[in-house]
Amino acid sequence: RVTLAGFLPTLEQHVRIAANLTTLVRIEMESMFASLDRLRRQPVATADAEDWKWVLRSAAAMRPVLQWTGDGTNPASYLIADTGLKRPHARLELTSGARRPGSVSNLAESAGSAFAYDEKLGGTNRLLLAGQMSYERAAAGGVATVWLPAGSLDAGPHTSLVVRQAKLGPDGLTFRGLRMEQGGTVALGDRVAVRYGAEYVLVGAGSAATSLRPRTEVDLRVNEDWRASMVFAAQPGAPYATDPSGEADAELPLVAALNELDGFPVLLWRAGRPVLEGGWHQEVRARRKLGTRGSLQVAAFHDDNRHVAVFGRNAQVSGTDFFHDFFSNAMVYDGGSSSSWGVRAGAREKLSESVELTAMYTFGGALAPQESSTPTAFRDALRTEQRHALYAGVKTTVPKLGTQINGGYQWMSGVVVSLLDRYGESLFQADPYVHLSVRQPLPRRFAPGHWEALADCQNLLAQGYVPMSGHDGQVVFV
Repeated sequence: RVTLAGFLPTLEQHVRIAANLTTLVRIEMESMFASLDRLRRQPVATADAEDWKWVLRSAAAMRPVLQWTGDGTNPASYLIADTGLKRPHARLELTSGARRPGSVSNLAESAGSAFAYDEKLGGTNRLLLAGQMSYERAAAGGVATVWLPAGSLDAGPHTSLVVRQAKLGPDGLTFRGLRMEQGGTVALGDRVAVRYGAEYVLVGAGSAATSLRPRTEVDLRVNEDWRASMVFAAQPGAPYATDPSGEADAELPLVAALNELDGFPVLLWRAGRPVLEGGWHQEVRARRKLGTRGSLQVAAFHDDNRHVAVFGRNAQVSGTDFFHDFFSNAMVYDGGSSSSWGVRAGAREKLSESVELTAMYTFGGALAPQESSTPTAFRDALRTEQRHALYAGVKTTVPKLGTQINGGYQWMSGVVVSLLDRYGESLFQADPYVHLSVRQPLPRRFAPGHWEALADCQNLLAQGYVPMSGHDGQVVFV
């Protein structure tokens, strides 16, 4: 043992001493401050530049965003960040109300205000907050939250919670809705991505109606040009945040939060009790890139719906299965079950930076009225019939003015009262018959921030109206 004032004591054990053998014990005197200083010294030996080299990606299909290299001096990490649009933190929308009766998400033909806010929680965590309130005819409001642990909707998990309350008229029913959803994306290697999710919906209107809606999508990247996907999902499912909607990529999280407010399924009435529209959708599809600006997609699908929502106007009917809107002449009716197989082929081509063309062909089944000589229940007069549909659309931006115009037309081979391919029409934004959407940015002097005026017009030529008569009365289905 060696001890010296101002120095750390040192104790060396198991010193070997043997005859005819010289043993040397080296004692190096160091103060405690010198010992701490030794910890801060750089190592003498340098590492090979290829010993540690890895790439961090937010998704398997995306390019590297972080690379760590050892160059023998000072290891450094480089973050490759996009220099695109600045991400907004808030969004405000003034709307004219829901476009469909029976919507628990909003009141039909009732003005309202909606907002969304993006809050950073630290690290990669983000919390999206959204709310909506109608104030014209009856008090109604809703709140939605979306938690993004990975900070992105395209990669990692997400959790959403939506609550909604609305009252139909002074003495009408009160809607109370709760919707919880958990989903995300998992990359399996560099070629396979699995998108999963499930949502639980609880709606109370006198009595309660509940629904559990899972979904799964497996996407396989065969090569640089080909992709294949398999889908198994409940319909209607949770709103897709990355669906093409004409929004800038930086605004997609806020738009997704607002879409959560309108994610409730339609509420129907069957035998005097509330039920939710729903069914199952299975699909297998392949997608091929056409050059650098186009893509072609083909799919085969099967829809099996338990409760199909059928909408009507100017109804003069009696019965408990018709859900009337208190503020308008619209109503919604449970058309019963429907099961069908179908195929879809669609193509997109971007002619320039401001013009994009879309074309789609669909063959599938939808509810259609049957000829009957005697009055009967509307549900008994509706049958699943196979129909053809052709869609053509164009999306363009007017130079200098910045006006975005999205219009199209869908032709159908026969009369139907329900959607032919809900999933495909959502992917391609193909609304039935003539539709036109105009989005106009407003001058900055109008108000702080970025403001836009949006006009969305559906079925401009009033096509597809189906008048029917039954023992319950008369109605025009749309």
